[in-house]
Amino acid sequence: MSAGQAVQAGYKNVKVYLDGEPAWSKAGYATYAGYGFICQGNNVLVDLRSAEKAAKARIPRSVSMPFADLEYAMEEIPIKAPVVLFSDSNEEMLAALKMFKEEGYKKVALVEDGYHGWKRLGGKLIKGPVVTEVSWKRILAPGEVKISDFEAALEDPSKAVILDVRTNEEVAVGKLKGSKHIPLDQLCSRMDEFFATIDGLTKEQNIYVHCTTGARAEMAYKELIKNGYKNAKFLMAEVSCELNDCDIEE
Repeated sequence: MSAGQAVQAGYKNVKVYLDGEPAWSKAGYATYAGYGFICQGNNVLVDLRSAEKAAKARIPRSVSMPFADLEYAMEEIPIKAPVVLFSDSNEEMLAALKMFKEEGYKKVALVEDGYHGWKRLGGKLIKGPVVTEVSWKRILAPGEVKISDFEAALEDPSKAVILDVRTNEEVAVGKLKGSKHIPLDQLCSRMDEFFATIDGLTKEQNIYVHCTTGARAEMAYKELIKNGYKNAKFLMAEVSCELNDCDIEE
């Protein structure tokens, strides 16, 4: 959808990185958290600087885990928690990113240019005694479907229509049995035409949308809601398929 919007805006040399953020991240490259996610996201925000520096000025909600102690302190963070790292050293942030990846953390991002970048951006800072205790609980985002409910719909199609918005190339490798497919970049232009091909579907029925990680599914969900499909939801999970053999992992 984003590529289609770029083309409509007049950009002529638009290419799509098909494997997306999961492959980019898996290869060890850094990703950067957005301002809103840093401020309010359901994540663990880690300050890698010394506790003394953190006490003088730090990003709100951050937990103090000095880089020198990180090897042991990181064990306090649940393995499935999204983690955002910052420091006043880019080298330190990249080294910490590698450590988290090696320990099996899949959702790790950085504050772009770390503490200094946040400060230049005008981001809020607080001071005072540091926080060292990690407090994180998985919270479903608005419109997000539980994995258990999604899997129940796979077993009983009467519970919901499963909508796959990955590309044709991804679906050619494999897809969830019984799911309906329309690429995200075609959803807006073909939405009503597409759903008219599904027997008995009304705008009141449950529609559970998935992609590879949840990012495109969330975009599709927002379009569905905007167009009156009021019981649409999206799956925020990693979905990998080979033929009809698919794994769903939070």
